[in-house]
Amino acid sequence: MTIDLSQCTDRELAALADAGTGAGAGSGRQDVYREFLARYKAPVFRLIRSNVGDADEAMDLTQESFVAAFAALGRYDGGRPFYSWIARIALNKCRDWGRRRAVRAFFTRALPLETAYDVAGDTPAVDVEAADRAELARVQRAIADLPARLREVIVLRAVEELSQAETAALLDVSEKTVETRLYRARARLRTMLGAAGEDSDSIG
Repeated sequence: MTIDLSQCTDRELAALADAGTGAGAGSGRQDVYREFLARYKAPVFRLIRSNVGDADEAMDLTQESFVAAFAALGRYDGGRPFYSWIARIALNKCRDWGRRRAVRAFFTRALPLETAYDVAGDTPAVDVEAADRAELARVQRAIADLPARLREVIVLRAVEELSQAETAALLDVSEKTVETRLYRARARLRTMLGAAGEDSDSIG
């Protein structure tokens, strides 16, 4: 009997990969892996690229993330979305990459202007059409200079648009920690971008 993998839940796919036996087990697992790739390659790539800023590096890290995930698939309990599980693996790959290379330009793709202003501290644009390119470039450079723990929160909340609870689960911290890091990230950005009235001592 042929199983339509596209109709399986993440938990069911993981169980099929783990339970595969016999002569066709190898090809069966490969089919499961291909289904996971079809579902999650694009969002994982987007998450990684938002952290490293280079498409080629992001593609390599995406592949590494899936290889690591498939090797550890037996530890996926199915009690949470597969994306949450592999996103944590992907973030760890980004951290490893950051330690290996002193790369500053993490955000090469343009963010929507409204997102950039939100990240910069909810400062409304006086003339959006005239200021968008310059402001985006300034925000991107400032984000690239943030410590990893602050940058990750900005990426997950502002770029990936995850909720505070989802961000906390991915980073394995409390929601209060996410709130604090987001506040500090925005405070640091306001200071770096020269916003009036921001005291650098508030960054902590």
